[in-house]
Amino acid sequence: MQITKDTIVGDLVAKDYRTATVFKQNGIDFCCNGNRTLEEVCKQKEMSVTNIIGELTQASQQASAAQTDFNSWPLDLLADYIEKKHHRYVEEKIQEIKPYLDKICKVHGDHHPELYEINQLFNDSAGELAMHMKKEELILFPAVRRMVKSQMQKTTPEKPQFGPINNPIQMMMHEHNNEGERFRQIEALSNKYNPPQDACNTYRVTFAMLKEFEEDLHLHIHLENNILFPKSLELEKAISS
Repeated sequence: MQITKDTIVGDLVAKDYRTATVFKQNGIDFCCNGNRTLEEVCKQKEMSVTNIIGELTQASQQASAAQTDFNSWPLDLLADYIEKKHHRYVEEKIQEIKPYLDKICKVHGDHHPELYEINQLFNDSAGELAMHMKKEELILFPAVRRMVKSQMQKTTPEKPQFGPINNPIQMMMHEHNNEGERFRQIEALSNKYNPPQDACNTYRVTFAMLKEFEEDLHLHIHLENNILFPKSLELEKAISS
């Protein structure tokens, strides 16, 4: 969609939730005072409307990585990508989504008590994912990188303390299953991330962010369960024979 100085802030967020992050970063209220144009809010805050339009356009045009041929990537590069792209995304979005959930629970919780359960599930997921990613970053991914290096240098790698790499892989896959189930519950409680008719913009943005979070988590888990993990098992077998 084309974004101009006459675009209404609230309308833009309703059509494209990704723009909410730009407004939040610039201290622009898109909820209660979302009926103003970009030109009006920028004039009030003494900001460049051209710069804001540029940031909003960039946010709304973020390309999906779903079509990238990750299967052809070297394993150490794939591990780096998962850590820098998906782990960083999880860390950043958790901090962004939590206050939104707290806010809509406070404002809408009396009429929509399912929000409290969604909030609890997301907070549980946030804690588990933080520990899960650290185990990957400190234990599993370094082991993958060492195996790749050994293959390139044609050397025998040291045996890790955790034994065969299948041991941490099975643990990670079990934890993936737990998070998948948790988000299935969130999806059901949120009516597949469809906000009710009385939802404000903050409510709608929160559900859109949760949906995006789940979609990113699905790709994240896919890259590990279906590419990184099986190929790591094959690599371990190849360099040990």
